[in-house]
Amino acid sequence: MKIRLNLDGQVATATLYDSAAARDFAALLPLSLTLTDYARIERIADLPRKLSRGTAESTVPVRAGDLAYYAPWGNLAIFAEDGTGNYTGDLMRLGQVDTGLPALQRSGPLQVRIERVAH
Repeated sequence: MKIRLNLDGQVATATLYDSAAARDFAALLPLSLTLTDYARIERIADLPRKLSRGTAESTVPVRAGDLAYYAPWGNLAIFAEDGTGNYTGDLMRLGQVDTGLPALQRSGPLQVRIERVAH
């Protein structure tokens, strides 16, 4: 599934993976969130509810553009830069930014509207 992230007049697009957590995230859309900087490489926002975990991989190396869900905090994480090593502890990839990553690499807080892209 394709999604659009509208950030203060700039647009990024992403593709969600076919996983229980990603489908559950898609069911929340459209969403308006405030992304804040975390650990310099992530933009994070609390989601309105916890997502289904299913059998998603929970120890993953992260790269710039990864969309992920951190189950213990119940938040969306968008990686603006590559991570170092593997993240462990219930971080599940939801998808990948296809275009517009520079809009997400700006310092926050960033107001974002996330919507499904109509086919």
